[in-house]
Amino acid sequence: MPVRFLGTFTPRLDDKGRLFLPAKYRDQLAEGIVITKGQDRCLFVYTQAEFDRQYDALAEADPADEAKRLYARQVFGSAFDDVPDKSGRVTVPAPLRAYARLDRDCVVVGLGRRLEIWDAAAWAAHEARTEPGYAGSGEELDPS
Repeated sequence: MPVRFLGTFTPRLDDKGRLFLPAKYRDQLAEGIVITKGQDRCLFVYTQAEFDRQYDALAEADPADEAKRLYARQVFGSAFDDVPDKSGRVTVPAPLRAYARLDRDCVVVGLGRRLEIWDAAAWAAHEARTEPGYAGSGEELDPS
């Protein structure tokens, strides 16, 4: 069964750029993770197995498909693999911290097959901007 990440967490970056990933997912993340640029100026965090699945899917894409080619450049070109330490900390590389504008207060959001890391202020702004649309969407977005 694939990993299912759920919930919202509020860790802090330390002075060395390390971040505690949610404790409830430490076992699933212990084998290794991949952190890469996400959309909306956040970071995507995948288990190694899920990143491999994403890689295989994009590697099969037609190189003439400009959108997939550009997406692959962003994802693979910025990817950083790591193994969390015994405390569940990972190092977020400086270029990825700069891309996501991470300073100290962060938000980690579970989105099923991946986690997202956001700057806390950016997450609050994103929620303020998108919540009205979600609240008014009704049943049309419910996949059931």
